Amino acid sequence: MAFRVYTAPPPKGCERLFKTVFSAEAKAFIGELYTAFQSDIEELYRRRIKRRVELDTHNQLPDFLSETKAIRENLEWRVDPIPARLRNRKIDCGDVSPSNRLHFKKALNSEANGIQVDFDDGHCPTWTNQILGYSNIIEFVSGSMPGVPTVPQAPVLMLRPRAWNMVEHHVLVNGEKVPGPVVDFAILMYHASAQLYASGSGPFFYLSKLEGYKEARLWRKIFVWAEHKLGMPVGSIKACVLIENILAAFEMEEILYELRTHSLGLNCGIWDYCASIINKFGTRQEFRLPDRSKYVNMQKHFLESYCKLVVDVCHKRGALATGGMNAKMLPAGNSHVREEITQQVCMSKKLELELGVDGFMLYDMQLIPAAKRMVDELIPSDNQLHKREPSLIVTAADLLSLPEGSVTRNGLILNITVGILFIKAWLQGKGVFVYNGAVEDSATAEISRSQVWQWIRHEETLEESGEVIDMPLILGLVSDIIKELRLNQTVSIAEEPLLLTAAQIFLEVVSKRDFPEFITTYLNESHTWLSHQQPVYQQSKL
Repeated sequence: MAFRVYTAPPPKGCERLFKTVFSAEAKAFIGELYTAFQSDIEELYRRRIKRRVELDTHNQLPDFLSETKAIRENLEWRVDPIPARLRNRKIDCGDVSPSNRLHFKKALNSEANGIQVDFDDGHCPTWTNQILGYSNIIEFVSGSMPGVPTVPQAPVLMLRPRAWNMVEHHVLVNGEKVPGPVVDFAILMYHASAQLYASGSGPFFYLSKLEGYKEARLWRKIFVWAEHKLGMPVGSIKACVLIENILAAFEMEEILYELRTHSLGLNCGIWDYCASIINKFGTRQEFRLPDRSKYVNMQKHFLESYCKLVVDVCHKRGALATGGMNAKMLPAGNSHVREEITQQVCMSKKLELELGVDGFMLYDMQLIPAAKRMVDELIPSDNQLHKREPSLIVTAADLLSLPEGSVTRNGLILNITVGILFIKAWLQGKGVFVYNGAVEDSATAEISRSQVWQWIRHEETLEESGEVIDMPLILGLVSDIIKELRLNQTVSIAEEPLLLTAAQIFLEVVSKRDFPEFITTYLNESHTWLSHQQPVYQQSKL
């Protein structure tokens, strides 16, 4: 099939890297992949819209599917054996944007078992960042990056393409902008898969924000197509699916079944998952989520049930179950505070390990040595595949029963602050920022702005004062937060215009009549953010 691939010209300073990353052959691979699956991808988007309309129009709730009951009840099938390099997934570095070369190299030199090489939650997809991220991965895999171990000796790369909600504005095929995950997957497979496979180290992927097993089926078809195209055996690609969506929680076994030749397991986080509940059911009274800083944690019944179900489903099918990322950062200096934070992190992750997960992620690599000692003491073998609760029963009600609680003033301020500072970070081309001793990414931004939107919609009240959470209150708090950020020098004078722009965008998002599904999609499509890009397309006719 004939197709034309258009790319924006390289940003200043990236000309040489651009020629390597977007070679004629690489662009042809993107074009072939997209045209081969264009109709399937469009069907994915239509199916998401249809499902949302059904949920809203008929007040539906998700449940375990009757049409796939036979898959869940068949105890004979298992995923293909886990590759040797992936049997120990105890600690991964999380939110590692490969566009940040220093952080990427630090992760490669760390004691982690793996690295979440992130083009999604911990990454801002500017054109410059995309080219730098691809280039750094290519340089490492080819063995030409100085100051890092070789691929077999370094932590294993878990490549995380963008989710299906993100479009790549700088690559068009036949006049259509290509979804971000297609571009990410195509470039990484074309340039890095042969070397990763030859060293027994991949290609391995994280798949973000799937909403059900039919989306896993699409990824399987894409995997098989790429394997055939690049001369690799079927099953060479392995993927861990992040269960970040409430709908996917009801189709976990089906997701593993669809990917059984390519699956290495499932991952359970917390904030994207909670935000998806507001996304799908946030207008309903029974799905009001209380203050996350006080009333929401992995010990709450709905989240503990979700985590236990991930573990049970995975271990029953021979797959690994991994937990989310702890975002705490160790401060410089004060040894007592550092030790206290280290103990807190280890204790929180120990609780997840006791539920049966095989590992988890950390952002701050300084925490890895202490965490490894704790994990190795608790799990002397590579993993906990043997660990199951045979009597475990998780119902739809278990997954959908939200905790009771209200909203604190500090919790509201935290959510507003995180939302504004995340938008500011994106306007600066950064996917993460540090605030109050923790790294914040799009997952925490999602739950922050989602909760504020929902609290306004339901006119929740503050538990201390009884004040109604409405737009006048939010406007007053935004003004106070901006003053505070100026006073404590969290924001420099030069950054103030961006801060004010970010605050305005945040107010737009939380006051929308209809809930914007993803903060990243909203920003990725906004004129303010796009004006920093200004693409002028170059053509390749193939």
